[in-house]
Amino acid sequence: KLTAWYLTSSVALLSDAAESLVHGVATGLAAFSVWYAERPADAAHPYGHGRIAYFSAGFEGALVFATSIAVVWNGINSFADSAPLQHLGVGLWIAGGLAAFNLVLGLALIRIGRRHNTLILVANGQHVLSDMWTSVAAIAGVGLVMFTGVRWLDPLAAIVIGVLIMVNGLRLVQQSYAGLMDQVTPELTERISGVLQEHVTDGRISGYHQLRCRQVDNVLWIDAHLLVPAETRVDDAHERATALETDLEQRLAGFDVRVTSHVEPADHAAAHPDGHAGVADPLGAGE
Repeated sequence: KLTAWYLTSSVALLSDAAESLVHGVATGLAAFSVWYAERPADAAHPYGHGRIAYFSAGFEGALVFATSIAVVWNGINSFADSAPLQHLGVGLWIAGGLAAFNLVLGLALIRIGRRHNTLILVANGQHVLSDMWTSVAAIAGVGLVMFTGVRWLDPLAAIVIGVLIMVNGLRLVQQSYAGLMDQVTPELTERISGVLQEHVTDGRISGYHQLRCRQVDNVLWIDAHLLVPAETRVDDAHERATALETDLEQRLAGFDVRVTSHVEPADHAAAHPDGHAGVADPLGAGE
C-alpha cells in the first residue's frame, strides 16, 4: 500500500496504508494476547488469563480511532493540494489485490473466532474487513479521479476512509467495554434459562433463582441456586444438580462451561421475605 501511495501520490491510498500500519501493530498485540489468554489458571489468577482479550480489543480500537482522526485531518488539509496524481492504474491494481486478500482473511478470522468464541480473533477479523473497506473507498476515490480528472475527489475519499476507520474503532472499544463489564447477550441468557426451565418442567428441580453468568472468550461461568423438595436426601439433591450441570455443558456447545450450583429446599422462601428478583437476579427466577 505504501508502494501504491508512493507511485500515485494519492492521499486516499496513503490513508489506507496508514490504517494498515496500525493494524500491523494491533495484530502483534493480538498474537501476544492469544498466547497469554491460553495460559492456565494459577493462584494469582484463579479465573484464568482470558480477560486480556478485552484489553487487546480495547487497545486496538483506541489505536484505530486515533488513526481515523489523523486520516480525516490529513484529508482536509489535502484539499488545497493541486499536484497531479500519477500511475493511477498501477495503484488501483495494487489496492484491489490487497482488498481481495483482506476480504478472504477477515472472513476466515471471524469464522474461526466465532467457532471458538475467541474475541481476539473476531476483533482482528473485523479490523481486517475494515481495512478491506478502506481499500474499497480508496479505489473508488482514485478511480473517480482517473476517469474525471477532478483532483479533490482524492482527499474526499481519504475523509470517507477516516470515518469508516473511526466507526470500526468505536465498535471495538464498545466490545471491549461490554466484556470488561461482564455484559452477556440476551441470546446466551435465554439458552441458559431454557435449560434450567426444562429441568423445572420435568420435575428434576422445583425451581431456581440467583442465576448469573459471565463469559470470557470461550469460558462460561454459570452460578445458580437450585430448589429441591425439602425431604430430598443430600445424595439425591447432588445427583439432580450434577445432571443439570452436565446438561448445561452439553447444550452450550462451543463453550468451556463452569457451573457452580447451590442446593436449597423449595420451601425456604420464608427465609427471604424480600424475594430474589431484581438487580441481583438479572436473568430472572425459575420458582
